[in-house]
Amino acid sequence: MNKHNVSSVSVEESQRPDNYSVSIVLKSCAGLRKVLLGKMIHGFLMKVRIDGDMFVGSALIDLYTKCGLMNDAVKVFMEYPKPDVVLWTSIVSGYEQSGSPELALAFFSRMVVSEKVNPDPVTLVSVVSACAQLSDFKVGRSVHGFVKRKGLDTKLCLANSLLNLYGKTGSIKNAANLFREMPDKDIISWSSMVACYADNGAETNALDLFNEMLDKRIKPNWVTVVSALRACAYTSNLEEGMKIHELAVNYGFEMETTVSTTLMDMYMKCFSPEKAVDLFNRMPKKDVIAWAVLFSGYADIGMVHESMRVFGNMLSSGTRPDAIALVKILTAVSELGIFQQAVCFHSFVTKIGFANNQFIGAALIELYAKCCSIEDANKVFEGMAYKDVVTWSSIIAAYGFHGQGEEALKLFYQMANYSDTKPNNVTFISILSACSHSGLIKEGIKMFDIMVNKYKLIPNSEHYAIMVDLLGRMGELDMALDVIKNMPMQAGPDIWGALLGACRIHQNIKMGEVAAKNLFSLDPNHAGYYILLSNIYCVDENWHSATKLRRLVKENSLKKIVGQSMVELKNEVRSFVASDRFHDESGEIYEILKKLHAKMREEGYDPQLQIEEML
Repeated sequence: MNKHNVSSVSVEESQRPDNYSVSIVLKSCAGLRKVLLGKMIHGFLMKVRIDGDMFVGSALIDLYTKCGLMNDAVKVFMEYPKPDVVLWTSIVSGYEQSGSPELALAFFSRMVVSEKVNPDPVTLVSVVSACAQLSDFKVGRSVHGFVKRKGLDTKLCLANSLLNLYGKTGSIKNAANLFREMPDKDIISWSSMVACYADNGAETNALDLFNEMLDKRIKPNWVTVVSALRACAYTSNLEEGMKIHELAVNYGFEMETTVSTTLMDMYMKCFSPEKAVDLFNRMPKKDVIAWAVLFSGYADIGMVHESMRVFGNMLSSGTRPDAIALVKILTAVSELGIFQQAVCFHSFVTKIGFANNQFIGAALIELYAKCCSIEDANKVFEGMAYKDVVTWSSIIAAYGFHGQGEEALKLFYQMANYSDTKPNNVTFISILSACSHSGLIKEGIKMFDIMVNKYKLIPNSEHYAIMVDLLGRMGELDMALDVIKNMPMQAGPDIWGALLGACRIHQNIKMGEVAAKNLFSLDPNHAGYYILLSNIYCVDENWHSATKLRRLVKENSLKKIVGQSMVELKNEVRSFVASDRFHDESGEIYEILKKLHAKMREEGYDPQLQIEEML
């Protein structure tokens, strides 16, 4: 007898395996993704008629789910006329884990409403996770209410899932209230709350909570450290970031891939590329993610040529770029705004077989748009075999970038009314930005209303920042401030920064000071905010206040990214910055600039003294 033949073992020896043993074997097959062996066992179970047990059914559903065969999982589920909570939980979690959260919620609704089956905490964890995947705050909040009514709100696994949900939907207040009410907290609870703060514009709260953990001698894991580092990156808080780096070294997970790449990103965003490079050089294994963080980091701080050099080094090292890396380098190249470079990189991604990738297509649309070729951007869009929400959002943003707000609106309605694609949060960022750049206040307000009331999407801080910018550009500063006051979340630097920029345009000193006060509190190391307010003072000839700000900038050693301009001449890219005197003929260049300046004055141009000229 062949001992490896499942059928012969059980039938010839007349030994029917018990349900528990079968479940364990099936779960092992699921864990190892051995779907063929699992199907053999399923066939055997049907033959000896022991596949009707609910726990066996649950194990079969788990097997097919983890092996990507949801249709087979549903067939198993449908074989049970009255599935119990275990089977319902298996099919709900199966859909949630396989990336179909809508179907997970549909089965949950059928389970509770139609079949009157009471879910257990495991079921509800999957339901909350499905809501988090969809960023569906409304349904998630209802599930939280259901959890409370059932008296399950003290279950740690459920509370942690709800914290994750509120973090994903930007609901800081709900997350903080839940966190305070939790009778028990584990490292997942703390990590989720730190992440919620860090990713929703409350970086100071994130770092305060992280330090509270340390004070209470709660050892963070690498996930907590990554969230705290993101908070440092968002606020360019180098000092705190270096402390956390030291902590990561002491705890022994500095070289965890996610930790090391997040550290590199933090150093780049804190304008310390040399520290990022040092860490990169010490990494035992440099994967495509690490390379991408390095070259995209250089691009983010204005060092685009260095970014392209690092990308070239990556190719020379034999590391093949993936779609994410290509999107990052295309985004970096777009900052150059040089058409010939765009054509070269377009050819490169086509050559290595990524031209039909939706995300790369979207990046190419953005690239051509920033190279002042809306025609080529549109060609990429029209050439996409399948236009998903990412593609639509990119072409809408492209027209908005070129000040063609009306055309962007036409595309939005074309997508919404005549395609199978529904707009998402990113789409509304694109269309709201288009309205802002084109001065379409009424249309922008209407789009915001459609987003909230028709599509039931929850605006995040970026949407609110664009609305503040839209109203501010048009001089509706009081309305912009009302938007900030009525937001369901704490206004971050992006929102107050938009208001301060509007105050600069319309010379509203009083409101500008309000915006600046909040910005100095949220991000005290950002030189740009001091510069903006000082420019408002300079126009008002308030030299005392402008000088005071200048002193603060110098005393705190705050740095502003030096803006640079680039020109393409004879297939060479030349860059230069303000007050650049490195050119051999700089004397002649500045003489010509003086003549141009004099001519501009004759034409009525009235220059405004700004703090950059004073530093």
